Amino acid sequence: MAISEAGIRAALDDFVDPYLQQSLQQVQAVRSVALNDRRLLVKIELGFPALGYTHELQSALQQHLAAAGQDVQLTLELSSRIVPHAVQRNLKPLAGVKNIVAVASGKGGVGKSTVAVNLALAWAAAGAQVGILDADIYGPSQPLMLGLTGQHPSSVDGKRIQPLHAHGLAAMSIGFLVDPAQAVVWRGPMVTQALSQLLSDTDWGELDYLVVDMPPGTGDIQLTLAQRVPVAGAVIVTTPQDIALADARKAVAMFEKVSVPVLGIIENMSLHVCSNCGQVEHIFGAGGGARMAAEFGVTLLGELPLDIRIREQADGGCPTVAAEPGGARARGYIHAARRAAAALARRARDRSTLFPKIVVEDT
Repeated sequence: MAISEAGIRAALDDFVDPYLQQSLQQVQAVRSVALNDRRLLVKIELGFPALGYTHELQSALQQHLAAAGQDVQLTLELSSRIVPHAVQRNLKPLAGVKNIVAVASGKGGVGKSTVAVNLALAWAAAGAQVGILDADIYGPSQPLMLGLTGQHPSSVDGKRIQPLHAHGLAAMSIGFLVDPAQAVVWRGPMVTQALSQLLSDTDWGELDYLVVDMPPGTGDIQLTLAQRVPVAGAVIVTTPQDIALADARKAVAMFEKVSVPVLGIIENMSLHVCSNCGQVEHIFGAGGGARMAAEFGVTLLGELPLDIRIREQADGGCPTVAAEPGGARARGYIHAARRAAAALARRARDRSTLFPKIVVEDT
């Protein structure tokens, strides 16, 4: 088959991105094609943070073009455009924040906070502006994980709180405002009011994503938060065993009840690799996350290992994606973050940004 710009465009349009699970034509990602002899320059714009994805995508496109009879030397210029997506109908998006993503679990002890901070770090490493809100009033984890224990936020005007920053993230937590040695003895309404203030009174600046590390469980506090926070999508964290999956199903049902789309399931502590002999063991069972994702028709975003280094890095204030961004441990979080952001990118945009606001005034 002769090499032609028309043939190249047709082949590019047919290419299905593995993260978006849609063709480049469907998402209108190809911005320009320039052919000079056998040298080809393609510019593509994706709807999720793509820094670090260029080499992988270029290699896949090169093979796809060759299979279509377009054997060229490809150079890919990849960019991203993150847009706001729809939230619950009765809520307004948070000013300056394009997308709020809740990371939740049906029960405690599944590693939700570790997953949340590493997803946030992965998006930041991929070029997005990212913040994280620690919504666990009773057991805030993010101050320790981000190496911010003992630090306190400031306020320039006495009204808006300036978030703390670590590893490229803007961060806010009740743990920055109270003595970490003291128990927070508050009833549900006090908790939800405090979190509403932390969310709305923090000067987040301009963010592509704000990750909300939700408190574990599906009780009144979690349901109220899901109803009050303008969330574009939720990620559910579980472990493979049946008892955790049963609770994770409740978390999915909770978000469905308040019309928040579930972007996918992350199966944490999926397997353990022995540090001495290398034997792989599925300590908590195998395949539970995949079965649950299939049951609800959502994406299995990742299967992450049970690894002592991940725990040590989080406890040491430098989570895995920040500690070893090019390592195998970080790669699982990076791929999961891409899949989650791509799942959000597939959803309808926030329609309030597509149409003008009509105001009727008395004359």
